[in-house]
Amino acid sequence: MACLRVLISGGGIAGATLAYWLAAGGHRVTIVESADRVRSSGSPVDVRGPAAATARAMGIWPRLAAAATGVERLVFVDPDGNRRAVIRTRRSSNPDDEVEIARVELATALLDAVDDSAEIITGDSVAVLASDDAGVDARFSRGGEDRFDLAIGADGLHSAVRRLTFGAEQRFSRPMGLFIGTVRTDAVDTDPREVILLNNPGTALAIHPAGGNPGAAFIFRSRPAYDHHDPHRATVLIEDAYRDRGSLTERALAAWHTASDVYFDQVTRITVPSWSTGRIALVGDAASCVSVFGEGSSNAIVGARTLADAICASPTDPAAAFAAYERTHRRRTARSGAGAPLLARFLVPTTSRGISIRNTAIRTLGRIVPAFDTRQ
Repeated sequence: MACLRVLISGGGIAGATLAYWLAAGGHRVTIVESADRVRSSGSPVDVRGPAAATARAMGIWPRLAAAATGVERLVFVDPDGNRRAVIRTRRSSNPDDEVEIARVELATALLDAVDDSAEIITGDSVAVLASDDAGVDARFSRGGEDRFDLAIGADGLHSAVRRLTFGAEQRFSRPMGLFIGTVRTDAVDTDPREVILLNNPGTALAIHPAGGNPGAAFIFRSRPAYDHHDPHRATVLIEDAYRDRGSLTERALAAWHTASDVYFDQVTRITVPSWSTGRIALVGDAASCVSVFGEGSSNAIVGARTLADAICASPTDPAAAFAAYERTHRRRTARSGAGAPLLARFLVPTTSRGISIRNTAIRTLGRIVPAFDTRQ
């Protein structure tokens, strides 16, 4: 079998998974990652279904299971902290079927799994890509140059590979009118099995115990112009949305102002008509996502495994490999993204009446559907 040199831009969940399976197939892999370290902020993520099977095949499932958050339910509270409704969060009672884990734990476990089999370059990024029939020339932000057989963009929502090769981000991104900011904080005591969700019209504040590393998530409706390179603008937007929202919110805001590692961005749907051109392809959030909502992490793992399998099956025919990957994985991403608008309305109602109707509906369903059980 041909041994390919493959450049992967992005060392996150999709990039690390792809690197593992390409290396296992006998290919030489280089990961270039702009960050110097894995970000500690970010909402916990789910690994379930085919993604769980992939994690077990990589030998990292025991590590993921040991780091599970242990969360079992989502509790909706009013501004005074009174419980109004409860939903169970686990889809399965079998712990081998799914796990919720801090994003940093998952990303670190995946990178550790590939550490001995791939070259990993941190603090650098792809600046120029030029593809021809025989390979891809890459120039990096820190000045280096190299040539590869294939190049893959696994560099997330704001993918540099997508911008360089497929066009400006605005062509493919559709903001959903929501923003999210996350920060780690121990300023709020919660039951380790419960996520607390406080709503006011147009805003939600979630407090997640995250297996002993608790965090807050600000999710709110707004449609101002936003540049993700501007951290000051993120703080202004959060302050404007959450001003005078009560003591729980004040404690979460205090954590935001003092934290050195936070995450903030628009909730965005990414849709790219084709995930490949020549010898360059996209995977994970760079190719297709509804950031925050849906099955992002599980889809990233499964998509990366699907792409690796396709490349290994057709190493001398990139067009056939990329087409097979896209044919298979587009069906999954189409299903997972379909419910995002409904989920957004469910988590962040726009009016007080909408909040009340949602909570009443959950309590009513709790009498007939086990997943909606307010007695927990």
